[in-house]
Amino acid sequence: MIRRGFQAVIRLGHHRVLPGAPHVLPRLNRTSAFGSSTDSLVSRFCLEKTDLKDYALPNASWCPDMLNLYQEFLEKTKTDGWIKLPSFKSNRDHIQGLKLPFGLAATSDKSDWRIFTRCLQVEGQGYEYVIFFHPSKKKSICLFQPGPYLEGAPGFAHGGSLAAMMDETFSKTAYLAGEGLFTLSLNIRFKNLIPVGSLAVLNVDVEKIEDQKLYMSCIAQSRDQQRVYAKSSGVFLQLQLEEELSQ
Repeated sequence: MIRRGFQAVIRLGHHRVLPGAPHVLPRLNRTSAFGSSTDSLVSRFCLEKTDLKDYALPNASWCPDMLNLYQEFLEKTKTDGWIKLPSFKSNRDHIQGLKLPFGLAATSDKSDWRIFTRCLQVEGQGYEYVIFFHPSKKKSICLFQPGPYLEGAPGFAHGGSLAAMMDETFSKTAYLAGEGLFTLSLNIRFKNLIPVGSLAVLNVDVEKIEDQKLYMSCIAQSRDQQRVYAKSSGVFLQLQLEEELSQ
């Protein structure tokens, strides 16, 4: 349940990685602090050939606003440099060779791990979303439609579901923009409730990258931009991949 003006500060120690993806990948020379070019980071997460299911594709539960805006951004992937990120059931399907810091390590190779925002398998019941990333602008747009299993106040999405969606969009943007992988802080100010089954548009921008940290901002609003649902800021830690450390 959320109240207008209520502020939540979440400090997370969870590992976050990003799915990536689309059609024609732009050729870029932009490099991150650790020397990986943006196009190589995108390619690492945007598998050109895979049998994995992409959950970031239209289905019968999507509302008209989400379908229409999805088609608009899909057209922009052809002419305006945007990239549609695929979304598999686990981040393990997106990343290869990651070395976790602080002595952390995966304790199991269980095949049915699922990222939190893809834990509900029934279409339309939980998180329906797709993320578009723009490499040169270092920004992302997430189209998010909360289902009835994410309800807080009757008929409206729980504030925590929006917080998770913001964090997930931040994490994908952070990695592709500069190898940001871990959420150091997430600060959210809620403004209005999101009706279940409606579209919220999350606009994420990288404000700066310094001291091995990425500082980002996000505004979640209605498609017509007349209603703001929440504003947030996040800080992500930059990390190297294991295979890069061995070079």
